[in-house]
Amino acid sequence: MANLFSTSARSATSAFRSIAPKAQAVRFASTQAGAAAPQSAITSKTAAVAATAVAAGSIAWYNHLYGTLPFLDKASANAQDEGLHPPKYPWSHSGPFETFDHASIRRGYQVYREVCSSCHSLDRVAWRNLVGVSHTVDEVKAMAEEVEYEDGPDDEGQMFQRPGKLADYMPKPYANDEAARAGNAGALPPDLSLMVKARHGGADYIFALLTGYTDPPAGVKVQEGLNYNSYFPGTQIAMARVLYDGLVDYEDGTPATTSQMAKDVVTFLNFCAEPEHDDRKRMGMQAIIILSSLTALSLWTKRFKWASIKSRKILYNPPKAH
Repeated sequence: MANLFSTSARSATSAFRSIAPKAQAVRFASTQAGAAAPQSAITSKTAAVAATAVAAGSIAWYNHLYGTLPFLDKASANAQDEGLHPPKYPWSHSGPFETFDHASIRRGYQVYREVCSSCHSLDRVAWRNLVGVSHTVDEVKAMAEEVEYEDGPDDEGQMFQRPGKLADYMPKPYANDEAARAGNAGALPPDLSLMVKARHGGADYIFALLTGYTDPPAGVKVQEGLNYNSYFPGTQIAMARVLYDGLVDYEDGTPATTSQMAKDVVTFLNFCAEPEHDDRKRMGMQAIIILSSLTALSLWTKRFKWASIKSRKILYNPPKAH
């Protein structure tokens, strides 16, 4: 056994001696490679400089043709470029359990109909959407029948005019965009169906915009045909101030102040953009109640079914030696 161990030791020593020269050669080769490293470093630096120049030239060429790249176009924090950030208002429907103020929606529709509908449209809102929300069926039918809609063709192939129905959408103030621009000094009044969702700040922004008309500060020159509003991007807006105290006579006797009318019409526009708001919250609460009840029932069932098994005590009684 001792001879076998000594023979293995001698074999290992011989193998190490035979490997040692190769290791020296490898170290020598790595030393030679290190001498050539500056050449590759210069090459890498040249490639990096060339890539940077190409990237800078591409950005300059793009800016010359199309303007600033999106990720380089940083938003300015001043009102001159982006407008003031609207404050957060305590809307009655903003909480997780709150729903729309339907009386405010009814008043807001009155403000839209008497003030806003002369310029702005509601292309995605039909008469039927108001039923059960702000008006009764008979009231909505009466309002729809006041508007004439083109329909047809009839049996003779001719188009004809008919009173409105619940399925019809809100009438447009202009026949097309060109007519709208011609009637507003070249500015196109936007559609208000999704305006609350389409603007950063939502309802807060629209309320601040409607109540944010002021005289321009000293040194600010407003172009002809525009109006100063610190909440509008660029601070100069084509739409003039349209809400003044006492402009609308509310049928429920609510004082028609500027802020009250702005609050009501913004609530109405919020409903137009999100008509499923109340149903969504109601269904969410139902889902939470059902899922919570099922979770509690499943936990109780699990404990009831497994209680007898988990409370068992297993004992091992080895046989007694005789």
